[in-house]
Amino acid sequence: MKEIILQEQSIRKNRKHTEDDQLLIGKGGYISPNDYLWDDILLSVTLKKAILLKGPAGSGKTKLAESISNFFYQPMHSINCSVDLDAESLLGFKTMVQKEGKTLIEFVEGPVVKAMKQGHLLYIDEINMAKAETLPILHSVLDYRRMLTNPFTGEVIQAHPDFSVVAAINEGYIGTTPMNEALKNRFVSFSIPYLNGQQLKELWQKRFPNVSTDLLTLMLNLAEDLKQQVMNGLLSEEAASIRSLLDATELAQHIEPIRAIRYAVAEKLDDQSEKDLVIELAKTWIK
Repeated sequence: MKEIILQEQSIRKNRKHTEDDQLLIGKGGYISPNDYLWDDILLSVTLKKAILLKGPAGSGKTKLAESISNFFYQPMHSINCSVDLDAESLLGFKTMVQKEGKTLIEFVEGPVVKAMKQGHLLYIDEINMAKAETLPILHSVLDYRRMLTNPFTGEVIQAHPDFSVVAAINEGYIGTTPMNEALKNRFVSFSIPYLNGQQLKELWQKRFPNVSTDLLTLMLNLAEDLKQQVMNGLLSEEAASIRSLLDATELAQHIEPIRAIRYAVAEKLDDQSEKDLVIELAKTWIK
């Protein structure tokens, strides 16, 4: 398996990119929660499968997509889905331009068209936030055909061999809808859990190599406590967001840790009892 992945990595890394494209390459740094998830996802990308990452907010789905981009040295175009997402946001739009004293209509390519033509990585975040009627335009892009007929220009676009798609969803959140089966069946799906134990410690030490032992211990213990209370049903999933705890750690190197945790974690929650619980859990680990 690794030989196949490394061959694909070599092919993609040898492609030349413009300076602008190089700015779109992710920084990497994702830490796999087990011995096989990272390699299995890379294999699926190598086999030209569309990837769906399912997991709670802050579990590292975006970081994982950026790490795929970094591994293959492949520029990444991002789409953040919402109820306002339309075909123009995906494919592009027509606009009027002045050239040599003449008014012309040109088509400005959107992220889907750019990624398909240039063999880049397309990242679709919170795909289940989009309106159901918007996404069928991607069906032929995501299945074995890997092609698209642009409704705005009539152009038939066949995807570059390196073209890859990674989508992410936060299941069960307000504003999201279940993915329809036609769309879901076009993906290979992976559950992305929160990191724990030694993996969390490795992540913190990579991000904050000079962090004090007390602050590191506080944040790692709080991460475990928050996760446990989510499992107990006393906290919503976003309370255990690793992203939020990393933000709190950065703040806590300059201000009191309890204030950092309040700003980066507790105040993001809507329920006052949940805010209070986060602070009480944090206080138990502060000397």
